[in-house]
Amino acid sequence: QVELVESGGGLVQAGGSLRLSCAASGRAFSRNAMAWYRQAPGKQRELVAAISNGGGSTNYADSVKGRFTISRDNAKNTVYLQMNSLKPEDTAVYYCAARFTVTAYIPPAWDYWGQGTQVTVSS
Repeated sequence: QVELVESGGGLVQAGGSLRLSCAASGRAFSRNAMAWYRQAPGKQRELVAAISNGGGSTNYADSVKGRFTISRDNAKNTVYLQMNSLKPEDTAVYYCAARFTVTAYIPPAWDYWGQGTQVTVSS
């Protein structure tokens, strides 16, 4: 069992930056692939970024490539999402997700989810 708690959301002007954090507790964090998803009102939840258990592999949605960076600190059981050059269309609830993986790959599905943190970007 893995418990995930997101933080760092808030209100920011377009062009600004935020850093989200996801603190994990429970089963060996370093063996979990991690991801950030987001869901805007009236839209489906979408993958924003993902990182393998060792941090060697990452994936990004096309809409955030070059602006967002996912990283992890296994010593602190925390995964981060650095968001730069924010746009109003980035407004959403951002969720952290985890899945235990034996090898260093990014899985297509996730077992554990946090409660989410709201990010609002004003124009």
